[in-house]
Amino acid sequence: MNLDYIKDKKILLVDDEPELLDMVANILKEEGYQKLKTANTVNEALSICKEWKPDFAVLDVMLPDGDGFSLLKQIRAFSDIPVLFLTARGEDEDKFQGLGMGADDYIVKPFLPKELILRIGIILRRCYKNDQPLIRLASCELDFDKAEVIKNEEHIPLTAKEYEILQALYRNAGKIVTIDMLCQAAWGDNPYGYENSLMAHIRRIREKIEENPSKPVSLITIKGLGYKLIVEG
Repeated sequence: MNLDYIKDKKILLVDDEPELLDMVANILKEEGYQKLKTANTVNEALSICKEWKPDFAVLDVMLPDGDGFSLLKQIRAFSDIPVLFLTARGEDEDKFQGLGMGADDYIVKPFLPKELILRIGIILRRCYKNDQPLIRLASCELDFDKAEVIKNEEHIPLTAKEYEILQALYRNAGKIVTIDMLCQAAWGDNPYGYENSLMAHIRRIREKIEENPSKPVSLITIKGLGYKLIVEG
């Protein structure tokens, strides 16, 4: 179950290379982004922006009937959607021009698919953070924007590690998340030796989210494998 609210955003991809457009679109679809449209020219992109009203745009600089900079200027006349430039031109003046015109980021071709996905996700979460709904559990709600648990009208702050662990569980809500995956989410690429620390954090998380921490119904232990977060609705 994909519960990441940013995956529902509408994304416009603009490039004059059909193969690159297909590649980027496929990368995004594999990550769960389904609302995508593509354009090969400035005029086509402007038409889509006015009619479809995308939430985000990835723009190439070099286009057959203009350039990404002029396209961004025209878009800004009626929309303030976040924009990322994806281009083969890596000169500093191009980068500064794009960012100075209000672009949110700039990636130079060739690029790593993982980097593109990470940068798009970061921009969308920053620009649409207020769109993230509260996550309902059996006895409380999670507010990731404020890093807190709301239970019995009390706002209980989460520590950084608790936040990372809950985020990893929430991204895989309803599925088993292994101990190794949770340790990696909280302690990085060398997670070995943190199993006992993870258990201590799980215990404290349950104290915050469960009505009865000794009989959890939202954060379930899957013996010998890991944990599972049960989200309401």
